[in-house]
Amino acid sequence: MQSTEVQEKEILDYLPAPFAVFVRVVEKVNYRVGRFAMYLIFAILGVLIYSSITKTFFLPALWTLEMAQFLMVAYYMLGGPYSMQLGSHVRMDLVYGNWSLKTKSIVDAFTAIFLLVYLGVLFYGAISSTSYALEYGERSYSSWRPYMAPIKLVMCLSILLMLLQAVAVFLKDIATWRQQSDKPEVQA
Repeated sequence: MQSTEVQEKEILDYLPAPFAVFVRVVEKVNYRVGRFAMYLIFAILGVLIYSSITKTFFLPALWTLEMAQFLMVAYYMLGGPYSMQLGSHVRMDLVYGNWSLKTKSIVDAFTAIFLLVYLGVLFYGAISSTSYALEYGERSYSSWRPYMAPIKLVMCLSILLMLLQAVAVFLKDIATWRQQSDKPEVQA
């Protein structure tokens, strides 16, 4: 059985060179961002422990709950493209699991088009919301009243990374389909 890296290289050989470079760069960036995002759970844990200590022994801090929420948003959103890259998202494969690799790649490429449209609309809305937050100094309605622009910038970045990862997955599905089309079909 071949290693995953060798299989990945063989699949990318079925793409034109600029597309293969695009896939490699996007996956390298998303891998690094995803690995960074994994460690945000420790920052969340630290904020929540601090919150518990201050609520028990001192005056409670106003910022802890909202900061933990912001960190959780960053953790979740920045980890999404990495999860998609690894294929570790939830999938109902009652039927899908029995399909050939060629059929899976065709269906995945088709459904990726809908994902790309959805992410495009989401990215457009995120840009609009972020520009509003930057232009007018939007703040949260809590008693801490933090500026909303930083978390909205993180959300824009993560949606962009997810969009790029979806394009990379789409290209890999096309390459897998082309690779499987070149293989002779086995007669039963």
